[in-house]
Amino acid sequence: MPWGILGWIIIGGLAGWVASKIMNKDEQMGAIANIVVGIIGALLGGWVLSFVGLGERETVIGSFFTALIGAVILLFILGAVLGRNRR
Repeated sequence: MPWGILGWIIIGGLAGWVASKIMNKDEQMGAIANIVVGIIGALLGGWVLSFVGLGERETVIGSFFTALIGAVILLFILGAVLGRNRR
């Protein structure tokens, strides 16, 4: 990612927010939680995508979708572990 830590925060925040919308968790999360979920999601998404041979995403769009996939997986796992997948 060309922007360093600022890019991680921006892409992570956007990916975390979109993932919280997809998983219907937006009312439960604030901006900081969205950023944290997005950044952890980026790491998780990169790890998962490396197993299916897609490797690193060097573009901003690729980084966003990698973070989004990881953030959705993270929210699903957290919901399953914490038992909060109810709507």
